[in-house]
Amino acid sequence: MPFKKRSILPGFGLTLGLTLLYLSLIVLIPLSGIFLKTASLTWGQFWSTVSHPRALAAYRLTFGASLAGALINAVFGLLVAWALVRYPFPGKRLVDALVDLPFALPTAVAGITLTALYAPSGWLGRFLEPLGIRVAFTPLGVLVALTFIGLPFVVRTVQPVLEDLDAEVEEAAAALGADRVQTFRRVILPEIWPALLTGFALAFARALGEYGSVVFISGNMPMRTEIATLLIITRLEQYDYAGATAIATVMLVASFLMLLVINLLQGWSRRRHAV
Repeated sequence: MPFKKRSILPGFGLTLGLTLLYLSLIVLIPLSGIFLKTASLTWGQFWSTVSHPRALAAYRLTFGASLAGALINAVFGLLVAWALVRYPFPGKRLVDALVDLPFALPTAVAGITLTALYAPSGWLGRFLEPLGIRVAFTPLGVLVALTFIGLPFVVRTVQPVLEDLDAEVEEAAAALGADRVQTFRRVILPEIWPALLTGFALAFARALGEYGSVVFISGNMPMRTEIATLLIITRLEQYDYAGATAIATVMLVASFLMLLVINLLQGWSRRRHAV
């Protein structure tokens, strides 16, 4: 009977066990704590907390600004990645490094910097204010902050796919009579679409949980510029732990459902492209 050759690397059982243990300690157990604390509320108390007009306004601003910021980053992140991959230009390495700045910059520093720029007396705000455009302490400021922190996710997700995309395919499409729009829509976009959708999902998820860069530029005005994460912090400061976890539960479930839809779209796109 031949002996089974043993692998030097850990087996499937060990790696799966360590993976489940790690995920349980880091993800599942903390999230379970949120649901258990929320369960201490009655249904009436829970519904009164999560459907309060102040909470509904925070949901609308958080999800609306996060979605808008992710869409903006999907468009301009693709353009930035395209320029970095396809065109040589002076200062290219510097631009490439600046893309990662929101990753390395502390969120509080980003918030203070954006506020200094867009405040009515700031470097940019003083020129926008006479035009009737107010950024700081408005929902537009929240959108600016969420767009700033989400850009690297799209660029760094799409960039490797563009680097692997053979330019000869585009040349062949042009030789067959396709114009630039047709080449992009039928040749380039199907190749980068899964990566672009992934970058969009990451930027959206990052924006939903953002706090530091938004808390300064938003002004934190209830019913106007208050985001959901700030409302959770406010509940915690008031020692309303169950109310804070109730709002966190709504954010968690809504975020999970939206990311689930995005992942299903990614899978559908991959299967369609494979066929």
